[in-house]
Amino acid sequence: MTLAVLVIDMQRGLVDDAPRPHEAAAVIERINALTARARAAGVPVAFIQHENEVDLVFDSERWQLAGELNTDTRDARLRKTTPDSFLRTPLDAWLSERGVKRVVVCGYSSEFCVDTTVRRAAGLGYAVTLAADAHTSHDKPHATGARIRAHHNATLADITSFGVPIRAVDSAQVSFGG
Repeated sequence: MTLAVLVIDMQRGLVDDAPRPHEAAAVIERINALTARARAAGVPVAFIQHENEVDLVFDSERWQLAGELNTDTRDARLRKTTPDSFLRTPLDAWLSERGVKRVVVCGYSSEFCVDTTVRRAAGLGYAVTLAADAHTSHDKPHATGARIRAHHNATLADITSFGVPIRAVDSAQVSFGG
């Protein structure tokens, strides 16, 4: 089964600025390890970057990818303007061109862009592996970033109605073989 890794919104203005989201440095390390393994296996990697006209202006310093994030010239860069990485973006076409049937999702923000993209991917028929320890969010008044991540790992992996699996597994357990 052909797969791809989607790294969502790991941008300077979202994860480098203080206060940083839950386990920001550790999440970046896990994403770097995940994408390195993917590239070594010939699996395509796409970095998806959110933009708006207020604080994530296209090509501004805050819009750039997080400073500690490792990228490669083979990686795709896609822009988006909503929490849905597929809406009004070339993501579905990019995946289709590569014969992708399964996506590995990681990044920021667990309850918005990660959640929405996982659900939309499943709705489009992509099997989804959520890198359970490689997505993050800021603490909110109602829940910590850790609790938000745990909630989404449990909730998303419990959805069966799309007809494709959604699995939440630690990034080190994501397989790129066979």
